[in-house]
Amino acid sequence: LVRMHFLQILSRKLGSLEMLLQIPFCQKQFPYTCLSTSACVHSKKKKGNSYEQVDQEKYKNLVHSVISYKTSAQTPETILEEDNLLYGPPAKHRPPIKAGTKTPKNWVPLINPSKRILPGSSDSNVPMKIGLQRTKMPSVTRILQQTLSPQQIFYLERWKQKMVEELGKEGFEEYTKNLFLQGELFHSALESIFLSEDKAARDQGEDDVVAGYLSSVEHVLEDISEVKALESAVHHETLQYLGLVDCVAKYRGQLCVIDWKTSEKPKPFLQNTYDNPLQVAAYIGAINHDANYDFQVRCGLIVVAYKNGSPAHPHFMDPDLCSQYWNKWLLRLEEYMAKN
Repeated sequence: LVRMHFLQILSRKLGSLEMLLQIPFCQKQFPYTCLSTSACVHSKKKKGNSYEQVDQEKYKNLVHSVISYKTSAQTPETILEEDNLLYGPPAKHRPPIKAGTKTPKNWVPLINPSKRILPGSSDSNVPMKIGLQRTKMPSVTRILQQTLSPQQIFYLERWKQKMVEELGKEGFEEYTKNLFLQGELFHSALESIFLSEDKAARDQGEDDVVAGYLSSVEHVLEDISEVKALESAVHHETLQYLGLVDCVAKYRGQLCVIDWKTSEKPKPFLQNTYDNPLQVAAYIGAINHDANYDFQVRCGLIVVAYKNGSPAHPHFMDPDLCSQYWNKWLLRLEEYMAKN
């Protein structure tokens, strides 16, 4: 329409150049003016603006925050700033306790605070060996066996079924019997070594079934000194459980409860020893709360020996690690007491 009107005027009055230049400008501007005024003219009644009642000063920072972000790209810092404006600062609270970090209900310290050790009272060169008395108190081994997790039971049963398939039922029974016998002979040979200063005692097992095990632990024995107990019974006077400790001696200068284990497969890491750390922690706690022992222990050592003579794996447990396994042991003990 503008073009047609332009041609008509051009044909009539070619001299009216100023008017021709103003017409397109007016034609483009007036529709905007008309639209803006028509909205006010045709509205029947002006509605109240609810935003006028909002405290503008109070929410000035929020409005500024909303209109200042022109793009959707935000950083964690800007999101946190907006959340603080919208919802306020986050409430401070403790993180939820992770599963598996339960605390024992009847907590007893690993180290006995009431046990007094007299100076020079444990300087005897003869290792202690207290016989195990048959009582109604449960043993550490029994408690651990009866509180195995479903996963442990599953893998144990699967291993047993596999061995029965390979060896037969009678063959498997013979196999387990030989394992226990080898373990007993190995412990007896170690006891003879510790009780005798003659090197010949170390060579007594060269021609028997435990020769490989003794060869396996030879490098570990060099770091052991001041043996204080051998195959000695311990009992916890407060928690009422008992056990038989393999050895208590110094390993590289640290007094430890030492547990000797035999294995046909390598166990280079502590987690490969399953519940053995719990057993060691239970023995440490029992010694520290047993009046028969005039010393306290803070560390543990698990030595895994191999029949083929390959170097044994010694797993040292420092005081912090022993404390962690002590808490786990207390939970297993509570579970056992609840079942029985």
